[in-house]
Amino acid sequence: MKAVNNSSLMQMSVSDIARLVKGELAGDAAVVISGFSGIKEAKKNELTFLSNPKYEPLLLDTQAGVVLVPRQINCPGKTLIRVDNPSLSFAQVVNHFLKDAPDYKPSGIHPTSVIAATAKLGSKVAIGAHAVIEEGAVIGEGSVIYANSYVGHGAQVGRDCLIYPNVVLREKVVLGNRVIIHSGSVIGSDGYGYVISDGRHLKIPQVGTVLVEDDVEIGANVTIDRARFDKTIIGEGTKIDNLVQIAHNVIIGKHCLIVAQSGIAGSTKLGNYVILAAQTGLVGHLEIGDGAIVLAQSGVSKSLKAGEQVFGSPAHPFKDALRNNAHIQRLDKYVEMIKDLKKRIEELEKKTI
Repeated sequence: MKAVNNSSLMQMSVSDIARLVKGELAGDAAVVISGFSGIKEAKKNELTFLSNPKYEPLLLDTQAGVVLVPRQINCPGKTLIRVDNPSLSFAQVVNHFLKDAPDYKPSGIHPTSVIAATAKLGSKVAIGAHAVIEEGAVIGEGSVIYANSYVGHGAQVGRDCLIYPNVVLREKVVLGNRVIIHSGSVIGSDGYGYVISDGRHLKIPQVGTVLVEDDVEIGANVTIDRARFDKTIIGEGTKIDNLVQIAHNVIIGKHCLIVAQSGIAGSTKLGNYVILAAQTGLVGHLEIGDGAIVLAQSGVSKSLKAGEQVFGSPAHPFKDALRNNAHIQRLDKYVEMIKDLKKRIEELEKKTI
């Protein structure tokens, strides 16, 4: 984690930090913190955190002024704040520090932006340089469209959204409230559909749209295809990492986590709270149950039940995959065992003849 020092903005004593996160302070209450960093990089004036007890040995070497730790951890000689969830508490403190940080959002309507006469802008909307808002588009109250972004014909952006530079929202795409989309993402590109006719691939019209519900965050360089008919849907509270591909007519439930370089083929449906780890691939027309977890670099070709955890390519139940992988690592030993057993059998057969 890169260190961030905010000494020019604010300072806090560790006792104030403990009160902010409702934590239990152990150590020097007079230490003053002016920044935050990772546990390995932190300096004496910085805050850090330790969320996983298995990394507890790192406490002995850290130079951090104070460490947020789980309530059961103790380390004499270090200043600690014990909390229920160190990662969440760390986020609270960082947000508190950053509340007075410089605001880089564009303000007002930049004179180089191009806004169609029939577009509707709510109050307190900000449009950055060279952004384009097409005919019939609607931008909700308090939303920010950064420089060089494009909002297509009839597209709708809800309240308090952040659309970072170089984002494309194609025609008729609908965003809910408080949606965040990072640079380079394209929402509503055509679904990948073709039919063979006379030896040529002819394009199938993609006349649906994309609906992104409230509180979704979409990372950089994500592509979400419009439906062939109806909607591709990203459910409320879902968080999508960078470089993810979501194909046409996919439905993603609420509060899912889709991690970098994952791909979901057309018409697959994810339930709520599904996790796809990095570089996972799902074929089309699957049903993935609520709370299912697909571990990194897995390829899923069959539907999954609620709560199921799978790993591998093709994906298997997680425990089965671990056991199979463990056996694969021992193949050389198994070969030697088989050779030895074969030799013993041959010797026994000779004795019985």
